[in-house]
Amino acid sequence: MDTITLTTSQRRRLQRQLRVARDARLFRRTLAVLEVAQGASVASVARRLGVTPRAIYYWIGSYTGDHDPAALRDRDRSGRPALLTEEDRDLLRELLLGRSPQDLGYFATEWTAPLLQDHLARRTGRRPSDDTVRRALQRQGFVWKRSRYALDPDPELWGKKAADSPANPAPAAP
Repeated sequence: MDTITLTTSQRRRLQRQLRVARDARLFRRTLAVLEVAQGASVASVARRLGVTPRAIYYWIGSYTGDHDPAALRDRDRSGRPALLTEEDRDLLRELLLGRSPQDLGYFATEWTAPLLQDHLARRTGRRPSDDTVRRALQRQGFVWKRSRYALDPDPELWGKKAADSPANPAPAAP
């Protein structure tokens, strides 16, 4: 299968896909099929595109099955499974909406990503990264802000300060 014969309509459909392709992989696959159909050798097309000849043969085989340009698109992949389960995400929401870290015995007044990591590790036995915790919370609509400490003024200090002078003091005596 060093060559492939295309009808005029098949060639036009592939060229249209080549013009509108936004995905580099789809563009490369479509270009490979078109170049082999125009008479270029599989080995030379593979060298130009930086892939193996086996990949070119695979793409040609995918296309010739239905002669549908959509056959060159990427298929869905399962990817890595999520570390946090739905129950874990519910636990995070419950902690942030209704529980203070002090209620659970932590020496903190606000939840932080490391503190949430520790709590999840204790409850589930899995310790997600702080980025995983932040992404999960961001997907649920939570926003992280740094805490600002605003201390109440010291009452003893206020008593020692001198009273403000009046706006129009009387002239000083000579």
